[in-house]
Amino acid sequence: MRLTHICESCGRTEVLDEEQAHSDGWDYPPRMGTFGVISPRTCPNCAIDTTVWWAIAVEHTTAANLTDHQRAVVERILCEPATILAGDARTDDAGA
Repeated sequence: MRLTHICESCGRTEVLDEEQAHSDGWDYPPRMGTFGVISPRTCPNCAIDTTVWWAIAVEHTTAANLTDHQRAVVERILCEPATILAGDARTDDAGA
C-alpha cells in the first residue's frame, strides 16, 4: 500500500510503500506504531521531541493546549490510513 508520509515536525512529504518508508527511516505505521494511534510520524531527519506524541506523553500537554498544527496532526492520525492513502490507492478503494 502506497501512503503519503508526512513528517509532522518539518513538513516533508513522500509517497512510499511501507517497506521503502521503513528502510528509509520513516517512523510510520504499519512498521512503526499502529494506524489511528497517536505516536511519532517523522521523517529520517527529525527527532520525536517535536511531535504531538511527545507533547502529550512527555510534556503532558492537554488537548486544550495543543497548537492548531498539533490538532491537525491528531485528526489525521486518528483517521489513518484513509487520510494518508496515496492518490491511486484512494481511487482504487473508491471503486471497490
